[in-house]
Amino acid sequence: MLFDPPLVEGRLISRYKRFLFDAELEDGTIITGNCPNTGSMLGLTAPGSRIFMSVHDKPGRKYAHQFEMIEAEGTLVGVNTGMPNRIAEEAILSRMIPSLAPYPLLAREKRYGVNSRIDILLSGEGLPTAYVEVKNVHFSRVPGLAEFPDTKTERGAKHLAELGNVAESGHRAIMLYVIQRGDCSAFRICADLDPSYAAAFEHAKARGVEAYALDCTVSQSQITAKSLIPLV
Repeated sequence: MLFDPPLVEGRLISRYKRFLFDAELEDGTIITGNCPNTGSMLGLTAPGSRIFMSVHDKPGRKYAHQFEMIEAEGTLVGVNTGMPNRIAEEAILSRMIPSLAPYPLLAREKRYGVNSRIDILLSGEGLPTAYVEVKNVHFSRVPGLAEFPDTKTERGAKHLAELGNVAESGHRAIMLYVIQRGDCSAFRICADLDPSYAAAFEHAKARGVEAYALDCTVSQSQITAKSLIPLV
């Protein structure tokens, strides 16, 4: 995922109301912008941190600046929760995930389950339909280890249950965790912050749900899928 036009740099003043942030640009201008992440962003909201923003000039848009990434613990971390689906699609189409490489057809946002949409639906003649749910990961508190979730997520547990239903119906069900930071070599479920999600994950695996973790290369110009990393 290439940023075009290039991102602009600033310093975070605060992130608030979940979808807003204030920052100081390099020329000293104070701006308010949109934060495309309504989660907790645990560990990624320290005032004074270097951040990078996209700038949009569409008519009617309230805020021109959008929060894309932050420098935390010496590494750049993507925070835009709209990115992982695009990163996952690029990785699948480039055959980076071997078990998904045979699928020739990819569709997005198809309805399934109980009032849900699957992020990516893969199909092909003679192949079981593959339902791919994508989750954004940017939490890390142990060097080299990415974790999900960073707070309680009932919605995430619901998705695991619905994927379990898919797997038991004879289709493939895949949970794909996309890690928007480049300093992690392993991934695990964060059981202490959300025991219910951890239990739902184990139950989903027992029902036949597959799980993969995909790390990324993150720079000021782009975020791209790099490789699969182990779940521990």
